[in-house]
Amino acid sequence: MNALLTVDTISCGYEGERVIEDLSFALNEGDICCLLGPSGCGKTTVLRTIAGFINPEAGEIQLRGHTIASARHALPPEQRRVGMVFQDYALFPHLNVRDNLTFGLKGYSRREKERVCEELLQLVKLEDLGHRYPHELSGGQQQRVALARALAPEPELLLMDEPFSSLDVELRRALALEVRAILKERGITAIMVTHDQSEAFAMADRIGVLYQGQLQQWDTPFNLYHEPATRFVANFIGQGVFLAGYLVDRHTVRTELGDIVGNRCYEWVENTPVEFLLRPDDVIHDDSSDKKAEVVAKIFAGTATLYTLQLPTGSRVQSAFPSHHDYAIGDQVGIRIEADHLIVFRREEQTVGSANFALEAASSESSSNAL
Repeated sequence: MNALLTVDTISCGYEGERVIEDLSFALNEGDICCLLGPSGCGKTTVLRTIAGFINPEAGEIQLRGHTIASARHALPPEQRRVGMVFQDYALFPHLNVRDNLTFGLKGYSRREKERVCEELLQLVKLEDLGHRYPHELSGGQQQRVALARALAPEPELLLMDEPFSSLDVELRRALALEVRAILKERGITAIMVTHDQSEAFAMADRIGVLYQGQLQQWDTPFNLYHEPATRFVANFIGQGVFLAGYLVDRHTVRTELGDIVGNRCYEWVENTPVEFLLRPDDVIHDDSSDKKAEVVAKIFAGTATLYTLQLPTGSRVQSAFPSHHDYAIGDQVGIRIEADHLIVFRREEQTVGSANFALEAASSESSSNAL
């Protein structure tokens, strides 16, 4: 499949200071992607460069195979067929919903404007609110108007900059799913910027994780969670705790919780010190297990309770037990490990907690082999 959008090794920034360095990715037609990362990582800079508000200092951007921006030449924003939904919606307060929606339809006849307006009002479920002004709408309704206005000129690509950031948590999640359904219904290709993982997972087919101006991984939500390419991605996506261990063979890591066989083949030599990421869903409640941990904290979340568990070494892990299991702080619970996707990184320096276990275990293993 040919890519609708290709971003090829672009570098860009402000006033001579580089914010993005050699960034590349491609987006297929009809896909929704998200640029995800902490504040200041450069994700909004990427979006503004694609939109045409910033020119790249190196590299190029192509839309349907045509270069729309490079270090030598850049099309102005209005010629790119790229729509934009801003963080603050940018609705005109003196225009009603209908006039806001049709504002950008230059060259359309009155009848065409009315047709487009009716179609989009129905699409975003605001058929009866066309006469209202922005201040008479809720935040979610204003967001729908901003989306409809961006879709009105039928752009090749839709860009959304933190589109749900001003809404409360529950509305953000609901609206993210609703907007995704609208975009999929019309086959719209879109890029969203956010720092909220739940929004990214709800919206995107592909997610690009940015950190310090560089793309750490461009992948599906599933792979970002289960197969992170870098330690930053592993730590940033989802929840979990890193524990120390060492490599027994190319498939197995020895830890204070026993030997764990991974789903990958590691190229490091035997006894290489490593750290592995244990997700809450890797730690299973099992009363019959001889592995015990002490409950030191708990957060009730309805269908599950997130427990922080302290191991005999002093290391702590997290586990989500079904909520009908209710343990008190200080209780001892049995656990077993089911890490189908073992996430392991080489440990360059000793870490606290289970690092002592790894050193002692490695020493004992070597002594046993010598005997």
